[in-house]
Formats: sequence, C-alpha cells, structure tokens
Amino acid sequence: MAAKDAALAPAPAGEAPRKGKKLLIIVVALSVTLALIVAVVLALLLTVKGGDDAGEDDEDAQEVVQKGNTDAPPIFIALDPFTVNLAHTPDDGDRYMQLTIFLEVESLAADTTVKARMPRIRNDVTLIMSGKTAAELMTREGKEALAQEIQGEINRIINPPRKGKASGGPVTSVLFTSFIIQ
Repeated sequence: MAAKDAALAPAPAGEAPRKGKKLLIIVVALSVTLALIVAVVLALLLTVKGGDDAGEDDEDAQEVVQKGNTDAPPIFIALDPFTVNLAHTPDDGDRYMQLTIFLEVESLAADTTVKARMPRIRNDVTLIMSGKTAAELMTREGKEALAQEIQGEINRIINPPRKGKASGGPVTSVLFTSFIIQ
C-alpha cells in the first residue's frame, strides 16, 4: 500500500515530471502537428482543384484543345444505340443493324452544341443508315465510308454551309463500338 501512496503523491518540487505527463505532452504535440498538416494539405487541394478560378481552368483547358495540343485528352460523346432496318434487297431479304456510336469532338464547347442538336442528329443518322444495304456495310471500307458520311452530316447540322464557304465542324471522327447486322 505504501508503494501506491508514494506513486499517487505529488512529486517534490525539485524532481523531474513523471512519465505520464511527458507522454501526455508528446501526444498533444503530435496531435496538434498532425492537425496542422491535414489542414495545410486540404487547403492546397482546395486551391489547386476547386478554388475561385476553377472557371478559368476550364477556359484554359478549352484553349489548349482548340489550339490542337495533342497532349490533351480527347473528348468523346456517346450516342444512344441505333437499331434500324437496312435497305431491302432481293438477295438479303429483310435485315437490320444495331449500332453504337461515339463522336470525337474538338472542344468542350462542341459537346454542348452536339447535345443541343441531338434529335436532329439522331434523325439524320438513322436516315443515312436505313439507306444502306447489308452488303455495303459488311466490308471495312463500307464501315469507314459510313463513318465519314455520318461525320459529314453531323458537321453540316452543327455548322451549315454558307455561300461560298465549305462546311467544317467540331466532329473530328465517328467511332463504332458495336456494329451488328442481322
């Protein structure tokens, strides 16, 4: 019992503090240091990713894409899958095609423009595809020609030709991710 009383009794003024107080001071100091480190890291992340000038970052990224920087990631727009009846031929009978298309566009602004005209784009792409026969689309050349025709039509919808000027557009390529003919 005497040992317990000696441990609980306050240390004389000249002795060093006990291990318990030293440990408490170390734990508090480490906690404060860790909290400061976390606060600094969070502050850096917020200023780098989502600060007040986040809109400026989007504009800078768009300018880089428009200037043709090949280091910038491509921008793709997924179209809903198409299912169309193909043009009827006596040899093939009734056939249909199911197709999934991605459009590669040149800028972030083009994404909004394409989506705003999506009903017209889907209509015209459906008309193009329904005019093709299965025999035309079975070869690689037929598929590439279809992609070029779809690209040209979408660019004409977005950027109609004017007198004396050729119609360019924001769609740089048409990619097929699924191409089924039955």
